[in-house]
Amino acid sequence: MISRRYLRTKTMQALYAHSMKPYEDVPSALRELIRTVKNCRVLFLWFFSILPEMTFYRKNKLEDLRNKHNPTEEDLNPNTKFVDNKVIAQIEENVTLQPLFRTHHIDWSNDGGFIPRLFHLMEETGFYQQYMENPSRSYEGDRKLVLDIIERLIATDDHIRWYFSEKDPNWMDDYDEVLMMFYKNIQKFRQKDGAENQILPLYKNQEEDERFLRDLFGKTLAHDEEYESLIEEKLQNWEMDRVIGMDVLLMKMAICELLEFPTIPIKVTMNEYIELAKLYSSDKSPKFINGILDRLIADFKEQGRIKKTGTGLYQN
Repeated sequence: MISRRYLRTKTMQALYAHSMKPYEDVPSALRELIRTVKNCRVLFLWFFSILPEMTFYRKNKLEDLRNKHNPTEEDLNPNTKFVDNKVIAQIEENVTLQPLFRTHHIDWSNDGGFIPRLFHLMEETGFYQQYMENPSRSYEGDRKLVLDIIERLIATDDHIRWYFSEKDPNWMDDYDEVLMMFYKNIQKFRQKDGAENQILPLYKNQEEDERFLRDLFGKTLAHDEEYESLIEEKLQNWEMDRVIGMDVLLMKMAICELLEFPTIPIKVTMNEYIELAKLYSSDKSPKFINGILDRLIADFKEQGRIKKTGTGLYQN
């Protein structure tokens, strides 16, 4: 399931893109935002499909070795531990995944050599060699190999990232978030569930998360001039045009959350936008944004503008 930080990040990117083409109508921009968020589900499916393809590739290679002229003893009796991996078999047989693969056209028939290359990269790793050399076979051992492939190969190899960025440039921003979803999903697999293992939904609560997206995007835009004035008042000796544009955008979004989202605690909003500043702005931005927001929050409290309810009452 995608996190609220991911939704904030996609909203930030959509607001920035909209500022570059202000002629675009807001409903169209919002539809595109929701589409890009939903599209990360397709990357999730591609990740799931990799492992069965790797075992399919290996099975074909083993068959070729058996059928070659003058096969060796090893060719005739190969180590099949990888192709017999129980967790990968559960992915291949999963009743939820199979129709989704067909619906979203997840197909490796024209992969340009990606799967063979990935398999041979895996063959060279110590974790794979240890797995294959260990004579014991267990479901937990099979799961550990899959998690190692995700964490120590797919997450770290630049060629794999490049391959998916060529399919959809938006996936470069989604890659780590979606890979973590994939990792967590495999952690939840159970041997007894077989082909019925649950595949995590995109949203924890689709209605709430999509409302959060719409409101954060729409209300930040609707109050753009007001929020800019509030920020400018707190700049002291700085002029607005000297402030990094991304810092201004992040502060506008934070102000929107503070004033328009009663169930989100103040500290959560502060922490989230400071973290986004660390990722997407300058080294000095987190401290700068923290200082401006602190002064604004003091004003908002004095004016009675911050009204938190429910979970928003906590950690204020």
